[in-house]
Amino acid sequence: MRAGSDYLAALKDDRAVYLDGARVADVASHPAFTPIANRVAELFDIAAAPDSRMTCEDPSTGLVTNRVFVAPRSRAELGAFREAVLTWARHHHGWVGRGPDHVGAFLAAFAAHPEAFDTDERRYGANVVAYHRRIQRENRYVAYAIIPPQFSRAVTAHAWGDEPVQVAVVAERPEGIVVRGAQMLATGGAVADELFVSCIKPLSAEDRDFALGFAVPVGVEGLKLYCRRPYAPAATSEYDYPLSSRYDETDALVVFDDVLVPWERVFVCRDVAGLQRQFFATGAHQLGNWQAQLRFTVKLQFVAGLARKVAQVNEIDRIPGVVEKLGELASIASLVESAVIAAEHTAEPDGAGVWRPGPRALYGAMGLQAELYPRALGILRELAGGGVLQVPSSVHDLRDPAVRADLDRYVQSPRANAEQRVKLFKLVWDVIGSEFAGRHQQYEMFYAGAPFVAKNYAFRNYGFDRPLADVDAFLDSYDTSS
Repeated sequence: MRAGSDYLAALKDDRAVYLDGARVADVASHPAFTPIANRVAELFDIAAAPDSRMTCEDPSTGLVTNRVFVAPRSRAELGAFREAVLTWARHHHGWVGRGPDHVGAFLAAFAAHPEAFDTDERRYGANVVAYHRRIQRENRYVAYAIIPPQFSRAVTAHAWGDEPVQVAVVAERPEGIVVRGAQMLATGGAVADELFVSCIKPLSAEDRDFALGFAVPVGVEGLKLYCRRPYAPAATSEYDYPLSSRYDETDALVVFDDVLVPWERVFVCRDVAGLQRQFFATGAHQLGNWQAQLRFTVKLQFVAGLARKVAQVNEIDRIPGVVEKLGELASIASLVESAVIAAEHTAEPDGAGVWRPGPRALYGAMGLQAELYPRALGILRELAGGGVLQVPSSVHDLRDPAVRADLDRYVQSPRANAEQRVKLFKLVWDVIGSEFAGRHQQYEMFYAGAPFVAKNYAFRNYGFDRPLADVDAFLDSYDTSS
């Protein structure tokens, strides 16, 4: 198993990560990336610990590896997969949305269904299986970029001009394909080992050159990552910004400047139908998004606990209206938790023996994620009130004896002294009001794509046949003569 120190050492390569107009020399030591890199290192150390329950042998490969990289082939293995995901999620309280377990789950399902990648021209399935074995053997952190740039929603990539904007094949060579263009949104890409690139958005037959699936090292020649404004460097201290200073994942635009992708790293090439097969025929979309909803469950539980703490400190937890708000928040958290449990309970093995979480419950939760998370934050915001504004500018105020005397007297509660109260409300602000908080609200709202996309998944997987039949049978049970 890989140690966190090994992961951090691997980041010192030739990756081209750009920030504020300059190339970052070393992401492992740069203040924008060090915090999240250290958190990922902690995840690897947790999995590698002697008492860890995250290790298992994959019977399909014979490798001892992390459970999050193994496709579950029994109900018991599905439960063990859940516990592995929750182990990591509880460590970061759900604030790391694209950790190694997310794309790892996709790749595990890919490798269990190599037939979904084979075509008449090439047997790409063998590439997927070999790549997955490498990820298992080396415990690699793979991020992904599977969304086209927001160039135009009116037409698809083939109509965007002569030069590709969305990443596309521009040449095929004996040694591999050459790709050019861009893709978003590579969350965690700057601190990942590898990048899986594809397109989950439906394409037309004319978009054949853009129908790709491949994996490359982040440091491959010609690949560039342009990161959004980081929040960690602006965090004055962990006390002032406890989440921003620890869990700021980096989102990036990925640009491919004639990158050569060896054939053994190509999974889908100029195959529009193959894009959909890799995600849906393999069950990867279900397993990967079950991991995501497990992580989301832990995050909602954290928000609920924070709201309860605020109510206790403000001594409002016996007011009926406050109890109602806390009850609503508890209902939101419980609904998502119940959905992931139901998805496991209704799971069934597919033709390859991989246990897929039940899609009805899974996609039902995903369909409401864009509404549930903002509502949860809204309840926390209501309960906190002006308390998040009545906090000193930084921890330095608490360190100054003269200022501290006033804070100890005027910024306190019967259940919390000034230091404890300020600490609590600084955390609340980092959940509801900071730049980090704003990014996470937008992130959760569009985690599964635009809200209408997530609801389409719920629509297609609900199973309307039985309800429709019930309605038709009831309508047939009476007429105008009744």
